[in-house]
Amino acid sequence: MTAAARTGAAETGPRVTDHRGGVWSIAVPIPDNPLGHTLVHLLETGRGPVLVDTGWDDPDAWDTLTAGITACGFDVTDLHGVLITHHHPDHHGLSARVREASGAWIAMHAADAAVVRRTRETEPGRWLDHLIAKLTAAGAPDSHLAPLRQVRAKGPVRDLPGQRAALPDRPIEPGALLDLPGRRLRAVWTPGHTPGHVCLHLEEEHPAQRPGHGRLFSGDHLLPGISPHIGLYEDPDDATPADPLGDYLASLERVARLAPAEVLPAHQHAFTDAAGRVRELLAHHEERLAGLRALLAVPRTPWQLAEAMEWNRPWERIPYASRTIAVAEAEAHLRRLVRLGLAEAVPGAPGAVGASGAAGASGPEPVTYRAV
Repeated sequence: MTAAARTGAAETGPRVTDHRGGVWSIAVPIPDNPLGHTLVHLLETGRGPVLVDTGWDDPDAWDTLTAGITACGFDVTDLHGVLITHHHPDHHGLSARVREASGAWIAMHAADAAVVRRTRETEPGRWLDHLIAKLTAAGAPDSHLAPLRQVRAKGPVRDLPGQRAALPDRPIEPGALLDLPGRRLRAVWTPGHTPGHVCLHLEEEHPAQRPGHGRLFSGDHLLPGISPHIGLYEDPDDATPADPLGDYLASLERVARLAPAEVLPAHQHAFTDAAGRVRELLAHHEERLAGLRALLAVPRTPWQLAEAMEWNRPWERIPYASRTIAVAEAEAHLRRLVRLGLAEAVPGAPGAVGASGAAGASGPEPVTYRAV
């Protein structure tokens, strides 16, 4: 194997990096996405290689993944297992195809497995009805709701992409050492980005003897230059309010205490000083919450709050689908403010009855919030 193939310096072929100690990363492209790629990690074990995530379900992504596995010195048929950090399609998308090609098992935390199962089993129109109701409660304008209503009015909704996602074969148990001969890999439950997101702590001496405790496959939980999206993942039949941002902040502190020598994330690049990056993210969200509380000096719906928030581009330039995601993030921050006693649904406002402190109640009228 050439040095160019190992480090990704070659002009053609997959971008593969040898992180030493039987750990590799393969940059698998994400179609039409500014992130560019998912870093799929390959971990050598006594029973054969195991992947950490798989990449987007796309022909070019599949070709890149298989070529990358070859560049690491293996064939896709050699794969023993697949560890999924979380259920998003740029991580879990190719899992079914990997399993079909190799017979490898797929493992995932139970909370994300439940999301996959619910998505597969729920009639697509039910999801669309739920989305319309949530956006209506968030105060979305008719211009945003009209396309969704038009699709729903046309009759039965076609299968959604998430309904093809692979169900896992086994759970990833929080705190457990995974059954990987010759390796010490421990699961760390880090909810927030998704309810069942996990990081994987390789409790082995760093091959370059860097100070710290092993290496951490961090998925999307801890990235060197991006604050991951914190949205809402809920059961249409379960109105119990969750606090995903609170979960994420607590999970960040849990990861900082691990003090890994190096972090191997699913996007961007490997980095050190996990504790320093955690401090940056905690400060970012503290500043974000303070800014949102200031915005709520004027009562706003979640949609109005999202419009007023700072994003990576002006609101009018945010694409249609991304606005739905942005509103979900605004609601996640609202829920944290409500839990902290810093915001509340406006008493007597339409939709406020029965909100129980949760942004985006399921009533047909928008819910307005204010700072307290």
